[in-house]
Amino acid sequence: MFSLLRTTLVPYLPASVRFRSQLAPRQVQHVKRHKGRVPIPIGGSTKGTTLAYGEWGIRIKGMGVRFSAKQLTTAEEVIKRKIKVVKGAKVYLRVFPDIPVCIKGNETRMGKGKGTFEFWATRVPTGRVIFEIGGTPIREELAREALRQAADKLPTIMEFITRSTPPRLGNLVLQPEPSTDQLLSPTQIVET
Repeated sequence: MFSLLRTTLVPYLPASVRFRSQLAPRQVQHVKRHKGRVPIPIGGSTKGTTLAYGEWGIRIKGMGVRFSAKQLTTAEEVIKRKIKVVKGAKVYLRVFPDIPVCIKGNETRMGKGKGTFEFWATRVPTGRVIFEIGGTPIREELAREALRQAADKLPTIMEFITRSTPPRLGNLVLQPEPSTDQLLSPTQIVET
C-alpha cells in the first residue's frame, strides 16, 4: 500500500515561486552563472535577422544589449494593448530570458560568495529580431505605431522591418545579389 502512495504523489514544487507572471525558464541546472558578454556577430551568419512568423517586426539597430524579462514583458504588453482591436492578431517574441543575473548589495565587502539571484535576462546582438506581429492582416500604420511604442520601452535603438527587408550582419545590411537578368554582359559594357 505504501508503494502505491509513493508513486501517486505529486513531484515536489517549491513553496514560493518567484515572479511566475514574468518570463522565466521552468527549470535550470545552476541558478548562479557567469556574467558573460553580449555576442558580436562577426561570423557571417544572418540567422534571426529576418522575419519568420509575422508580417511586421522590430530588430536591434543600435548596440547589442542585455534585456531583462521585465523589459520584454512590458514591451509585449504594449504591443498587445495596441493591436487588440484586430481580431486574431498575434505577437511573437523571438528571444527568451534564460540567463540568471545575480547582484550583490551596495557597499558590501569583498568575498563571501556570489550575490543573490535578482532577475532573468537575455543577451541580444545587433540585428536580431525581437518582436513580430502577424496572424491576421494588420495595417502598416497600426503595426508601426505598436512596434514604435514597444521600442520606446527597450534600452536600445530599434528598426521597423517587413518581409522584404534584407537580413543584417551586425551593423551591415546585406543587399540581395542582383539576378543574372540585371547584370551587364561584356558586349553591353563595350557598347556603352
